[in-house]
Order: sequence, then C-alpha cells, then structure tokens
Amino acid sequence: MIINMHQVNISGIDLNLVPALDALLRLRNVTRAAEEVGLSQPAMSRALSRLRDLHRDPLLVRTGTGYALTPKARALQPQLNAAVRSLRDVFQQQTFDPGMERRTLRVAATDAQATLLAPALMRRLAVEAPGVDLRIEGYGANLLDRFDNGTLDLAFALSSTPLPAGAYSEVVLQDRLALVMRRAHPAARRKWSIADYGKYNHVGVAVIGDGQSEMDALLAAKGVTRRIALVTPSFVAALAAVAQTDMVTTLSAALARRFAKAFDLIVKAPPVGDDSLTMTLVSSHVRAQDPLLVWFRNLVRQVATAAST
Repeated sequence: MIINMHQVNISGIDLNLVPALDALLRLRNVTRAAEEVGLSQPAMSRALSRLRDLHRDPLLVRTGTGYALTPKARALQPQLNAAVRSLRDVFQQQTFDPGMERRTLRVAATDAQATLLAPALMRRLAVEAPGVDLRIEGYGANLLDRFDNGTLDLAFALSSTPLPAGAYSEVVLQDRLALVMRRAHPAARRKWSIADYGKYNHVGVAVIGDGQSEMDALLAAKGVTRRIALVTPSFVAALAAVAQTDMVTTLSAALARRFAKAFDLIVKAPPVGDDSLTMTLVSSHVRAQDPLLVWFRNLVRQVATAAST
C-alpha cells in the first residue's frame, strides 16, 4: 500500500502553536499548559482546537482522571521535543569560549603594529586561545577582495583613512605623533617650529603610496616644503636611518619610545596643532560580529593600551 505524502508549507503554519502543543502534550492539562505558556485558559482551549484541526486528531482525550494522549499525540511527542530543543538552540545566545577555537586569524599590519603588539598578543593567545594562530600580512591593493573572499580577517588603519562602503572600523589604539632624530642631531636640543621641517631631510614611510602624508598637506598650508630623502616601507627602518644620519622622521610616539634607547634617539612632540594618532581595526561588515573577531579586537585594544603608556 502506498501512502501519498506531501510536504507541509511551514509558512502557512502559526508557529505560536508550537509552545502550546509542547506544553499540552507534556502536562496533559489545559489550565497548567496555559499558565506555563502565558495564555489564558480560553486562549489555550482555542489553540488546542486549532491544533486538533491541523493534525486531524483529538490529540488529548478527556478521561475519568484527566486527559490522555491519543496514539498520534504519543507519536508526535518525541519529534516535538527534538524540534523544540532545536528551535531553542537557533535563538539562544551562544557562549563564546576562545579557548575552544581552532582558527587562523590573518591581519594586515605594518611592522610598527607587529613590533608593538605581536609579542604581547601571542603571550595572551598562548594562555587564552591556544588554538588560534596569527598571521600578519602586508596590505596590497586587493585588500577588499581579500576581506570578501575570506583570506583576510582584519587590517590596521588610521581613523583618518577613508574607508570604502561595506567596511567596519573599530578604534583599538590612541597614540600620538612624535618627531624623532638622533641624540647628536644639530637641532636636537632646541624646540622645533614648523619652519624647521623645511631645513632638514626627512624619512618617509610608504605602506601604500609614495611616502607623502597629511603632514605634507599641513606644511604646505604653512608655506613649508620638506624634502623626503628616503622612503621605506618599514617604520623600524626609518628609525634606524635617522639614528645614523641628520635626517628626521615623524611617526608613532609609542614605537619611537620603544626604540629610543636602543637607537639613541630623541623623541619630541611635533610642532603641529593636533598630534593625535588614532589606530583602528578594519574588517568587512559581513563578518564584523564574528565572535572571534569581536574578542580579538578587544584583546588588541587591551594590549595596545598597555603598549602606548
């Protein structure tokens, strides 16, 4: 004998009936089921009537001692229990445990962020998320494509960097700019003015571009032009270069302080109105709320705060 089965269109079913059916079959009592679900007794009675019509079965049958389940109701009960558990899992907020993660995070960063943050990050990861590996990569022109195809998770950027549509940005570090030169530099012992920027050669850092920065626009507005004698993709290389020459550079104060003693450098506040340097972590908005990325951004913020003090 072949029974013709057809698939039920779930969009045509009132899913509010699911908790009512679960309570009725478990408790076998309309009043108690209504109290558990938060319905009045008449509303639960109406729900039972609709459920009977939907299943074409009485489901609950009155007996001398209460209600009994029909054979169909008994057959439905284990399926319903499993369905209710699955629905709870769908809507329940999952607890995130970084210690259980087995992932590789790929982050675009300069050598400045890698030098300042990677050692402390790896110490924390070893304890709190030992299954998470970190890959620090270069930037390149295809950053957005790498976000989209999942080969890049995060990228460091300045808050002033224009972001394309679809990018999510979160501040992780409040730093400042620093004017850096060797301790024996001819102008090391005096206070600098904007005009001094035009008197000495500079080292520029070009992660992407030609080494020009907002500093050049500021100087131009003051009628000052500086000569960028060296452009390097490395911030540490820039510090090493000024340590051996009369060139100067302007970059992260936190990084400059880290190498000041080793390279025998002088670190000065630059003669600009706003020397703030705000660092962000950028990701695709599609994956911005990935629990691991949320946790890692917070971890970076903690490590960066310690590094900048």
